[in-house]
Amino acid sequence: MRTDLDCADVCATTARVLSRHTGYDANIIRALREACAMVGKSCGDECGPHAEMHEHCRICADACRSCERACRDLMSTTS
Repeated sequence: MRTDLDCADVCATTARVLSRHTGYDANIIRALREACAMVGKSCGDECGPHAEMHEHCRICADACRSCERACRDLMSTTS
């Protein structure tokens, strides 16, 4: 459960910071994207093994992996 909450918090914070229409520090943005991808993977890895037994674990694993992919995609298209 802790990993799920951490993932939700990090992903929400990253999305909030990236959506701002002001100047930014590239080092901070890079660190946020990396953290978001890392926590998404960790959460997906934690919930994934339980996905076949529990619907909420499948939903959680899918959401966390989606967040991880989005952050990795963003890292590959921006500096």
